[in-house]
Amino acid sequence: MTACIVGWAHMPFGKIQDKTVEDMIVEVATDALAHAGLGPADIDEIYLGHFNAGFSRQNFTASLVLQADPAFRFKPATRVENACATGSAAIAQGIKAIQANRARKVLVVGVEQMTTTPGKEIGDNLLKASYLPEDGDTPAGFAGVFGKIAHLYFEKYGNQNDALAMIASKAHSNGMSNPYAQMRKEMPFEFCRDESEKNPIVAGPLKRTDCSLVSDGAAAVVLSDVESAQSHDQAVLFRANEQVNDFLPMSKRDILQFEGCKVAWKQAFSNAGLTIDDLNLVETHDCFTIAELIEYEAMGLVPEGEGARAIKEGMVTKDGKLPVNPSGGLKAKGHPIGATGVSMHALMAMQLTGNAGDMQITDANIGGIFNMGGAAVANYVSILERVK
Repeated sequence: MTACIVGWAHMPFGKIQDKTVEDMIVEVATDALAHAGLGPADIDEIYLGHFNAGFSRQNFTASLVLQADPAFRFKPATRVENACATGSAAIAQGIKAIQANRARKVLVVGVEQMTTTPGKEIGDNLLKASYLPEDGDTPAGFAGVFGKIAHLYFEKYGNQNDALAMIASKAHSNGMSNPYAQMRKEMPFEFCRDESEKNPIVAGPLKRTDCSLVSDGAAAVVLSDVESAQSHDQAVLFRANEQVNDFLPMSKRDILQFEGCKVAWKQAFSNAGLTIDDLNLVETHDCFTIAELIEYEAMGLVPEGEGARAIKEGMVTKDGKLPVNPSGGLKAKGHPIGATGVSMHALMAMQLTGNAGDMQITDANIGGIFNMGGAAVANYVSILERVK
């Protein structure tokens, strides 16, 4: 690959009502540049990941990055959107600009502000990431879509309540170590497993603890061509960066296989010349616990239908064979749509350079990222390796 991450910034996710979308963009853009030791004059192109879909009245947001510094004026800035994979889509565009020799340094920002929107509208906005002719009237909105998936999985492979509760509990335990996480609170297995007043059923077999958080936040990374990256104190190389899109209607595919996810991982491993056994950790898209369960299978960690083994046998815990979501994932960290993919890359860069603090996985040198838009529709896989 011809791109590296040489700087990053990440603000705490959560309910942020004292800052606007513009404020958050400016904050992380400024901090990422400072972390990379660069100024606006060094940046050739800007990409902003911002889903919006009704969350913000300001819908034309690419040039808000220029508010970070007047010296950004006249730099090309483009907003990128691909549902919940928006942040990774923005990074992919930045890498392509570098590969095409149109840029040597690219600033990528991901942002979303969701909590200022009324609850009913939040659900309506998120449901726009599904195929409305089939799913537009789904009770419980996007959670209902994944509730259907969970119901079908349970029907085919048996009750998975214990496995899903273990995934949720793992996420919250890991999130305790993440200073950027929205929810830094332990959730015992029994609480996550049992339906209760505080943990009601949301959709299908999914409970509240199976669902990621409505969240605000922003993150940013600075991308560089490999040659220029050598002058930086820290650099993380893209060994692979793959995008695979699948049909939007779930009726046109086997939704229990997450085939787009599977193909994206396969392509990434092939292009990187690696296998899953070479990875030291993974950050994967756990918008719902059932998604993480199926992703264990799609990435090749366990065979189809045996996702529960990965969590029950401890493969994916922080001290397991392949730690998955040591950050706490979307489940504990929060899921501000446009920021999520950028956040995953920033956190992975921290891990691979030994800067992840209490989240740190020992001897982490190669990591994988999976970020998806919709129900495994827009699928992005990155494989990153420390080079400095």
